[in-house]
Amino acid sequence: MPASVYIGLMSGTSLDGIDAVAVSFEPHFRLLGTHSETLPESLNQNIRSLLAPGDNEIDRLGMLDLDLGKAFAGASNNLLAKHKLAHADIRAIGSHGQTIRHRPEHHFTLQSGDPNTIAEHTGIMTIADFRRRDMAAGGQGAPLVPAFHNALFHSPETNRVIVNIGGMANLTVLPACPDAEVLGYDTGPGNVLMDSWIHEHQQLSYDRNGNWAAQGNVIPQLLEQMLSLPFFHEPAPKSTGREQFNLIWIQRMLTLLDQAPNNTDVQATLAELTATSIAMAIRSHGLETAEVYLCGGGSHNRHLQQRIQALLPGYTVATTAALNLHPDWVEAVAFAWLAKQTLENLPGNMPTVTGASGYRILGAIYPA
Repeated sequence: MPASVYIGLMSGTSLDGIDAVAVSFEPHFRLLGTHSETLPESLNQNIRSLLAPGDNEIDRLGMLDLDLGKAFAGASNNLLAKHKLAHADIRAIGSHGQTIRHRPEHHFTLQSGDPNTIAEHTGIMTIADFRRRDMAAGGQGAPLVPAFHNALFHSPETNRVIVNIGGMANLTVLPACPDAEVLGYDTGPGNVLMDSWIHEHQQLSYDRNGNWAAQGNVIPQLLEQMLSLPFFHEPAPKSTGREQFNLIWIQRMLTLLDQAPNNTDVQATLAELTATSIAMAIRSHGLETAEVYLCGGGSHNRHLQQRIQALLPGYTVATTAALNLHPDWVEAVAFAWLAKQTLENLPGNMPTVTGASGYRILGAIYPA
């Protein structure tokens, strides 16, 4: 067993479950075990009810915080049991938590999933609350994964772009030149709009392989209206969330159309919005050549991957599996890495990415 093993926990804006990984980084990176759990439907509904303003929010958030803490602890314990790893071998858990609000325009972000509860129910030191120190230093608090992408995926031989497609999509530009700045930011919606639309009309949680979107035709007027949103044209640093991209926003966009559209065509347009906003962002950096690697749940959407490739002629598009890390586990591994950075008194943010005034050690430590 490596001397220092970390657990990383991630529950993203797609609300599709908890991803847990056990990893070591010394003497080199090793993925020792993975585990994923679907959130109980009652817990999922409680999260969704808090994603928009409502009644009795403080009490509901307090109860959700405890319930999510227990769920994260359970996922950690199940990961260890599944891979026959001892609790005593784990140096720390790095927990992202579940984002309930991300409001960089108001300089705050809120993740739920009580780390005290995680530490208590696992007996393992837990590190959480990674985003707010960056915000305190004037940053967006997101995205945080580019520092990890740079540590694990940088190549001195070729430009690389890592694109995480979760509920939202974000990218990291890793220039081959060691003197060039690493850049990263949210590009806009990833799966969130497609997931919302198919759930509304087919009661499915996601569009498997993008099959429904592939059956439709893009509505040019709708795509143009959506892309006119100022966010897509703002310079980095920038980050976004469900506060901006949600079912209500889709419905508002639809009221501006000349005629009522076919639901399948709307899904095709939402997929094209994600692909186009990602491709626009990548092209804006003027890289003559680059390798583009996708991760996150959206990397399994074949239709989406094909559209991104079509919009990026001259670039190669693959998943991070080609870099020896399965695309489903990249973000969870990133938060294990961030926990390691915290304990080693090393920064976890990149000011060129978040806009913070400098490098900062991120996260709060909750002893076992």
